[in-house]
Amino acid sequence: MSKAGTKAVQTAVMGVTGYAGAELARLLVRHPRFRQTPPVFVGRAETKHAGAHKAQALGEIHPELQDSHGTGSLAVQPFSWELMEDLGVDVLFLATPHELSREMVPQARKRGIQVIDLSGAWRLEEAENRVVYGFEDEGSDEALKTQDEAVYGMPELHRAEIFGAGLIANPGCYATSVILALKPLVAAGLVDLEHGIVADAKSGVSGAGKAPTAKTHYMYAADNLSAYAVFGHRHTGELLEQVGVPAESMIFTPHLLPIPRGILSTIYARFYEPQTNASVEHVYREFFKGSPMVRLYGAHLPQIQYSVRTNYCDLGFQLSKDGRKAVIVSCLDNLLKGAAGQAVQNLNVMQGWGEAEGLE
Repeated sequence: MSKAGTKAVQTAVMGVTGYAGAELARLLVRHPRFRQTPPVFVGRAETKHAGAHKAQALGEIHPELQDSHGTGSLAVQPFSWELMEDLGVDVLFLATPHELSREMVPQARKRGIQVIDLSGAWRLEEAENRVVYGFEDEGSDEALKTQDEAVYGMPELHRAEIFGAGLIANPGCYATSVILALKPLVAAGLVDLEHGIVADAKSGVSGAGKAPTAKTHYMYAADNLSAYAVFGHRHTGELLEQVGVPAESMIFTPHLLPIPRGILSTIYARFYEPQTNASVEHVYREFFKGSPMVRLYGAHLPQIQYSVRTNYCDLGFQLSKDGRKAVIVSCLDNLLKGAAGQAVQNLNVMQGWGEAEGLE
């Protein structure tokens, strides 16, 4: 895929203070397409109060981004739509809470700005799955129109729709790990859905965001492993919609790992007919042909340490002796393939660039 013309693309990022926002800034300032046009960084404030915030240097917020190219001196400016228009912003990244994204996206689209939203504001197609977010504008004409435009931003599933899209809803981190592991097998008709699927997922503490809570406090998380949001995690709807299974066929349970970053999901499934390692690997390789950000390990099981600080999702599996049961292990970095890295991957596909540009 390619886009006509060679016009430079001006990006902007709102929400650079968070963990995913910091990774997004790091990736964009080093992206080969933006050497002459660095991204614009704006404060993550409520729009009506945005002008009250003063400009700040990126290096003051994230000292680790200081480098010899002057990255640390890039300004994080107070947000305004006038600023976006004056600077000719083409693509706006929102690393913001879903409530703010619900406000920002329709306004950006009215101005012709493409949006890549890292929140859960526009990921879910079905109203019954969106209930978990409690959106105040649910069912309004504007919300329905915006939702109808949104493309679920997983290139491995929706590459053609992402190209040239106006609004990309970046997937959740847990959802990415489970969907990529399951979709090829379900799409191939191998999985016995009546038997049910269990997805047991574990994430590092950064998956909860930067704002501290009692359960992400060091004294709680260290030397501990805990399940949470059982039968109620916000990413469950994504799994059901994107994998294409009914709610009664899936149990998804997330856990908090005492590590900074990384996800390991262990998925248990039963096949209709006995399979071999070769037949299952063939399904995965055919499905992910042309997908540079998925690494297939076959019967060798991946580990978090293989994928952390990369934009790869690593997949491996093992079968029972009778070939009827499978354990699939999926690993990724929740801040990269699960957030900022996938957002940049979506940008690349949206613009018709190489999918892995700036990510390997």
